[in-house]
Amino acid sequence: MKKSLLIITVVVTGFLFSGCGYNTMVSMDEAVSSAWAQVENVYQRRADLIPNLVETVKGYAEHEQETFTRVIEARAKATSMTVDPANLTPEALQQFQEAQQGLTSALNRLMVVVEQYPDLKANQNFLDLQAQLEGTENRITVERMKFNEATQGYNAYIRRFPELIIAKIFGFKRKAYFEAQPGAEKAPEVKF
Repeated sequence: MKKSLLIITVVVTGFLFSGCGYNTMVSMDEAVSSAWAQVENVYQRRADLIPNLVETVKGYAEHEQETFTRVIEARAKATSMTVDPANLTPEALQQFQEAQQGLTSALNRLMVVVEQYPDLKANQNFLDLQAQLEGTENRITVERMKFNEATQGYNAYIRRFPELIIAKIFGFKRKAYFEAQPGAEKAPEVKF
């Protein structure tokens, strides 16, 4: 009798949890983790392009050592920063974004250096690397958008009733979004 009662309890509990959104929450949580992995993937692609870009520019601009050092240091900092997809807090995501922004700034300084070397700007290897880097920046934007969409769907789902009860019971928490960097709302000032 006790054994059959236990089996009935397990079966009924299984039906209740499958119908209450738990499985959907698990699927949506995995979708957020997958989208995050893709964000990290495209950032890694950018980091992998940088050593080749730096080496190409070094051949033309050997006296720009400080710029090269900054790019290499920023790359090291950006690639050392990881965020656990299970713990996508606003603070963790902000630290990740700051490390990536440091690398973006260093790359922008490198591109300013490139402008001083017409032979380098005509070098096919450099042009190919620059095109790959631009394409990667576009991919980063797309993957960040997909991540935010997956996160928005997940966050909305776990906050709806009655799913929010199951979310609280099983520890499903809101995930952070990528947000614009401070000051991004202002258009850059161009002076001639």
